[in-house]
Amino acid sequence: MNQLPKIGIAGTGSYVPERVFTNHDFKGIETSDEWIRERTGIRERRYARADEASSHMAVEAAKRAMESAGVAPEEIDLIVVGTVTPDNAFPSTACHLQHALGCARAAAFDVSAACTGFIYSLSVGWSMARAMGYRNVLVVGVEKLSSIINMEDRTSCILFGDGAGAAVLRPMPEGPSEILFSSLHSMGGHEDVMSLPAGGTRMLPTHETIDQKKHFIHIKGREVFKFAVTKMVEMVELAAAKVGVPVSKISTIIPHQVNLRIIEYAAEKLNYPLERMMINIERYGNTSAASVPIALDEAVKSGRVKRGDLVVMVAFGAGLTWGGIALKY
Repeated sequence: MNQLPKIGIAGTGSYVPERVFTNHDFKGIETSDEWIRERTGIRERRYARADEASSHMAVEAAKRAMESAGVAPEEIDLIVVGTVTPDNAFPSTACHLQHALGCARAAAFDVSAACTGFIYSLSVGWSMARAMGYRNVLVVGVEKLSSIINMEDRTSCILFGDGAGAAVLRPMPEGPSEILFSSLHSMGGHEDVMSLPAGGTRMLPTHETIDQKKHFIHIKGREVFKFAVTKMVEMVELAAAKVGVPVSKISTIIPHQVNLRIIEYAAEKLNYPLERMMINIERYGNTSAASVPIALDEAVKSGRVKRGDLVVMVAFGAGLTWGGIALKY
């Protein structure tokens, strides 16, 4: 039996819109810069232009990842995009991206797993590269959450931002990069914790659904906090056990940037130094599926993550979904 090939990350890239929206910019809701920072760790986030769709941001992140990997558009075999804010219900944002990049040979599809979208997409790309022989796989997490937030809802509007992150996977038989472990999970029946109630076939768009603001994100903060801390700790411990090292030997943990207090609490429960966690929520807020790949790219570009480092990435989101990946970068 042929051994499955080793698949690693050949390059990363990210993109955030130019428009900076600070905590001071919120109007008409009872909040303040101090209140937001104390509860979330967020100082600012980026909002895309009205004419800037998810695919436009994905293109910029993808180009940078492909340049980093030294891969031309015609060499991309597969494109997987994690998003809950697609350009359209169909065709997929991945197909828009394929056309814009000129990746004529690539298969392309979207994955919907909310904030866990990049972890799911990377796992799918990794599995297909190993089992089906795709040599160059482009994986993107992208969100335009500013298009689905209710600016009158203090619970949710302060949290989210827009952006895109990308990675190119390919066989690396001689190392040093290799994805070592992936674990994906879901637990349906908790739609009220994080959801976008209307717009699908369950609740078609009507004047009533629009007036009731059911086309915006609905979130229960306390439930999210408990769920996120628990699953972050579980995923990191599981990843460490599967690769055969104590948690302390993980070079860098890259968590979904959901809330600074959640990350701090999880680090404490793991007895893991907070300074070894990649955190950029202060500048971008929660960018859902784009969160982990943006943080990964920044960690690589800044030198915090180097070739051969053991990295664990974890995320959790609506569904409920959660997952983790361990890799030697």
